[in-house]
Amino acid sequence: MRNAAETTMARLILRLSAATVLAAAIAAGGQAFALSELRPSVEPQEPEPAQSRAILQAFEGTTLPQPGPAINRSAQAGDNKTPAAPADPNAAKPAPADDKPAEIIRDMTKLPAPVKQMREKLVEAAASGDVTRLRDLMGTGPTQTQVMNGEFEDPIETLKSFSGDADGQEILAILLDILSTGAAHFDVGTPDEAYVWPYFAGKPLSKLTPPERVDLLRIVTAGDLAGMEENGNYNFFRTGISPDGKWKFFSGGD
Repeated sequence: MRNAAETTMARLILRLSAATVLAAAIAAGGQAFALSELRPSVEPQEPEPAQSRAILQAFEGTTLPQPGPAINRSAQAGDNKTPAAPADPNAAKPAPADDKPAEIIRDMTKLPAPVKQMREKLVEAAASGDVTRLRDLMGTGPTQTQVMNGEFEDPIETLKSFSGDADGQEILAILLDILSTGAAHFDVGTPDEAYVWPYFAGKPLSKLTPPERVDLLRIVTAGDLAGMEENGNYNFFRTGISPDGKWKFFSGGD
């Protein structure tokens, strides 16, 4: 601890320091200032030219994002004239007829009456569990329903041979499943015109929405779907009905 003499000496030094500062202030301006007022103020400084150059150099070679369509700089500034968008060279070119996508029909009430009636008959026959009930819907002769590419003599026996069970009921279940989806309308106005189930046959798999993928997974497994996506198209069972209500085909594969 300090003794009395040391304490007195310290106080004297502090007083002399304060007096020296005060005297200097009076001599300089003839007016006393608080000590806080004697501290130099710090003014904000503009960036040095070298700093500005460094900032600009950091963006050299970088493409900055442009404002999107919702941000119209001219309109915000009070100019109602919106700059015209660059012309799309492909916008005026109609798609070739062969590339026209198939019409997708999900509302079965919009089907032509003959098509709707045949679909209902197929659903009823498949739901019965008796594959032979399909025979009366197949027709005869040149217009007979083409089953599995027409490579076998008896279409009913052909269906049974492709089924996982001896009675063909698995095939009936598949037929019900695909008829429960929407239809794709193909080849409009040609002799090959047909309404084809399921509608996935008329839509690229890469363009399916998440709900449509779920719809497809009701028919095939995830593994099947992965294989289809590698090939780019639906290749499971499908069936078609002509505009006049004839059952055109029931097949699998591409």
